[in-house]
Amino acid sequence: MLALNLIRQRGAKGWSQEALAFEAGLHRTFVAHVERQARNISLDNLERLALALNLRPYQLLEE
Repeated sequence: MLALNLIRQRGAKGWSQEALAFEAGLHRTFVAHVERQARNISLDNLERLALALNLRPYQLLEE
């Protein structure tokens, strides 16, 4: 669910992976790996992505 929600929320803002990564203080390739489910994510980075998208972390994990 995380990858799908991340892609949807990023798309709703019209952001590229690079833009989201910049807002979250992460590297673009990390965001790409999370969206492809090729990388595990820490709670700290989940929070950074959620805050960049103006969401609470649990919202990225909901169905």
